[in-house]
Amino acid sequence: MVPPLVSAALLPLTLACVGIVFFKYVILVFTKPRLPLPPGPRRLPIIGNLLDMPKQKEHLKFTEWGKKYGDIVYLNVLGTHIIILNSAKLAVEVMDKKSNIYSDRPHLEYGGEMVGYNRVLLSHFPYGNRLRKYRRLIHHLIGSRSQIKRFHPLVEKANREFLRRILKDPNHAQHHIRNLVGRIILKMAYGYDTQEHDDPFIKLAEQVSRQFALSFAPGAFLVDVFPLLRYVPSWFPGAQFKGTAVQWRRNMDDAANIPFGLTDGSNVPNFTSDLLEKNHSQSDIEVDIKWSAASLTLGGADTSVSAVYSFFLAMTLYPDVQRKAQEEIDKVIGTDRLPTSADRDALPYIDALVTEVLRWNPVSPIGGPHRLRQDDEHAGYYIPKGATVIPNVWGFLHDPEVYENPSEFEPSRFIPKEGKLAAPDAREYCFGFGRRICPGVHLADSSIWISCALSLAVFHISKTVEDGKVVEPVVEYTGGLVSHPAPFKCTIKPRSAKAEALISSEELNDN
Repeated sequence: MVPPLVSAALLPLTLACVGIVFFKYVILVFTKPRLPLPPGPRRLPIIGNLLDMPKQKEHLKFTEWGKKYGDIVYLNVLGTHIIILNSAKLAVEVMDKKSNIYSDRPHLEYGGEMVGYNRVLLSHFPYGNRLRKYRRLIHHLIGSRSQIKRFHPLVEKANREFLRRILKDPNHAQHHIRNLVGRIILKMAYGYDTQEHDDPFIKLAEQVSRQFALSFAPGAFLVDVFPLLRYVPSWFPGAQFKGTAVQWRRNMDDAANIPFGLTDGSNVPNFTSDLLEKNHSQSDIEVDIKWSAASLTLGGADTSVSAVYSFFLAMTLYPDVQRKAQEEIDKVIGTDRLPTSADRDALPYIDALVTEVLRWNPVSPIGGPHRLRQDDEHAGYYIPKGATVIPNVWGFLHDPEVYENPSEFEPSRFIPKEGKLAAPDAREYCFGFGRRICPGVHLADSSIWISCALSLAVFHISKTVEDGKVVEPVVEYTGGLVSHPAPFKCTIKPRSAKAEALISSEELNDN
């Protein structure tokens, strides 16, 4: 039984929360904008569309609403305005061309303030000086394709090691992919060489990335709706979220502090050492460098893993695509060496295949939410200040009017034919919009490309056969801001004895 003291202590907090929602509701009812709000599901008094909001796979519900209500959909959840964009053209018009007022992020109490991701992930920084400062620091390292070129040897060496790991243990592809991505990013950020097995920093980055996804899951924490709940005593029933936030914040602090303290000044160009050396006279720059390095590490730890794992799923399901890609490699590169980043322009089908990986099941089905900084009018509708604007990236990339047979994995859609233009490049939408575009876009694009090209050069990826029966992979993806393929079985074998020997010879070359 709850002691009376507890109820009395929480009564002002409860009344305050109810009062805030009621106040927002009154404003919404009695404020008459000059233009109508966009259409959307019918709202209930006070709670609005709270019961309509999907708990998982939001992109599918948003796409369904798009078919019913149009390219721009309005919801109100407990007084919070939410705008869903279901058109790529509309998203560009709003978030690119009006980026001066659409570049903020909504305030999220749990993941942002309590866990502390508002210190580390650029994707969730409020728009302002700190965001611009961190982006400048990261741009110094990987802000353009020309800057990425100096890291091509590092990326290629890490991928050759990835091939060897797959060859020795083909049944744990996802684990090897995580090690690959972690190895590249930690070397670039800190000059740190990861351990052969169970590297503690890769494991920590994976853990923090998983907790990040949970922190920002829609509707997961009521404190995001009622921020005053942050002040509920931690011993109160139902307040376990406070203890969880403390632990997750500690993990994130470790992920930023420990590798920063191990920076070794490696001869390989690395973000932390380079910036510390160039800014040693500035007493306050160290904190900025530390957290921007953590942003680079944690921001890329999960997304590239998802894309490369999706590639293996697609190759398992679409053998004709795999065969066509391998024919291009054999014709252009031959079978006596592995592809390199320098071969990219000569391999248009491989490039189209990577673009299709990003389109087919985008890493972020719904893009990072933007927050409108002032009232706006667009497409004949009133968009209120403070509205959370969510681009339905999955919907953009599965629009049948833009991408024919969107559920099929078909790279040739990105190659122009006589009388037919190529489909819009998925990279234009899946890495963000306007001033919130992913600062690691060039690194992710380059790393994913070389992973796919090298894997295709030496491996045959196919469905697994068990007890004489083919095991059909199910195309199932997790929800949330970063989506991953559900674990699936596939068989990965060298394409030939020559391919296997090539992997081994590359090992000798690395040594």
